[in-house]
Amino acid sequence: MKKFIIPIYVPYTSSKKDWIFDNQKIVNGKKELTKEKLKDIIQTNITKIKQGTFIEVAFVGADFTNLSEDLQIELLEILQRYIKDGKINSIRVSIRPNNITKSKLKMLKKYKVKSIELEVHSTNDYILKSIGMDYSFKDIKKVSKMVRLRGFKLGHQMTIGLPDSTKIDDINTAKSLVKLKTSMVSINPVLVIKNTSLEKEFQERTYKPLAVVQAIETCKELVKIFNKKNIEITAIGFDPLDSEVKQETFSEQVISGPFHPEFRQLVESSLWYDVIVNKIKMLNTKVMQVEVTINPEDVNNVIGYKNENIEKLKDTYDVELVVTTDETMKRGKSKIDITKVFGSEEI
Repeated sequence: MKKFIIPIYVPYTSSKKDWIFDNQKIVNGKKELTKEKLKDIIQTNITKIKQGTFIEVAFVGADFTNLSEDLQIELLEILQRYIKDGKINSIRVSIRPNNITKSKLKMLKKYKVKSIELEVHSTNDYILKSIGMDYSFKDIKKVSKMVRLRGFKLGHQMTIGLPDSTKIDDINTAKSLVKLKTSMVSINPVLVIKNTSLEKEFQERTYKPLAVVQAIETCKELVKIFNKKNIEITAIGFDPLDSEVKQETFSEQVISGPFHPEFRQLVESSLWYDVIVNKIKMLNTKVMQVEVTINPEDVNNVIGYKNENIEKLKDTYDVELVVTTDETMKRGKSKIDITKVFGSEEI
């Protein structure tokens, strides 16, 4: 069954402290989240979703439980009607680990919230402390277990390129999340945003953000780790087009870092490119043309952002990429055939 996520952006609240690397007032917008606005977003989306689609409403951005309890209940009560009518199937919320309590979990369970994403960032205590987090890996483990044992689908948000963090640290965080039995993850590279503590460190040259290529390579390693364990990846990178903040407005606030409006596609396309190149290198012959058969939904990632994979294969290996689709093919799977080699007719 196909899945459609309706994102509901939780606005920044003054009760939440800005992190060293993140200015939530910019990222999540400043408009108030009301029950009227929630209804409008739901109605706008469900009218364009095909029947038979699994629909999840996800409260993303800032911590859902930072909203007043009355507002939390008002919003969740509205969603109960859609659940009862079969118009939505699931509710997901994002919460900081140190904001989880038994009473909050009880309330969320009562209102049929199925998934909880913990804003983890890292599982390294030194790094957590250096970025201003007031919780430890021990707290993360305790809360993760609490969420799972109460029947919620457990998710984690991790961040790569944090101050004092290395690629090995990011990989270790991913491996730790696997051990915590996470069911879904989001991966976000650090961006240097205006009016954050990190901007000062960047200007003073005490912090150097990842380049786009570095962030892509790290994310590829993490995706492999999570895919191997069949863990759902809900997001890779921040997409301002999904929030109230227009892309051009957000771009103006980014001082440096691996920002790209199609960052997830860059990562997934690079993974596909590696698969195709590895197939070519396995043959002791000069490949002229390769045909890749995939699910139609994988086409954009296989050909690459702005046909990048097609052009790279031609420029680097003098190989022509031909893409065919098969709706019976599972997403992420492929059939790769070498259809032409130099010095011979079509195979």
